[in-house]
Amino acid sequence: MTVQELIDSGSFQIINVGEDTDRAITVPFCCDLLSIAMGRAPAGCAWVTVMGNMNTLAVATLADAACIIMAEGTALDDIAMKKAKDQEITVLATELPVFDAALKVYQGLHG
Repeated sequence: MTVQELIDSGSFQIINVGEDTDRAITVPFCCDLLSIAMGRAPAGCAWVTVMGNMNTLAVATLADAACIIMAEGTALDDIAMKKAKDQEITVLATELPVFDAALKVYQGLHG
């Protein structure tokens, strides 16, 4: 499943559509501790988190995440929103809990 296919699924609200929406998502990844995410997020992951600040975007870039999914109704703060637009990072959102959001991604990957 690509980032665009995830967007088209309608499972998540669109916060920002970035570049490379044809990129394949490898796996969902759940983590809210940025230092762990920086070292353990797999390249190409759909990172599900509740952390909506500028550092989240920096870690997503360093970890080479395919997209970020803001779970549990959380949102990017204003500075992070500007950075997502400037750096063309795809950010989606949902009211679902972190696990349920990651499960939706997993089900999209594995039918």
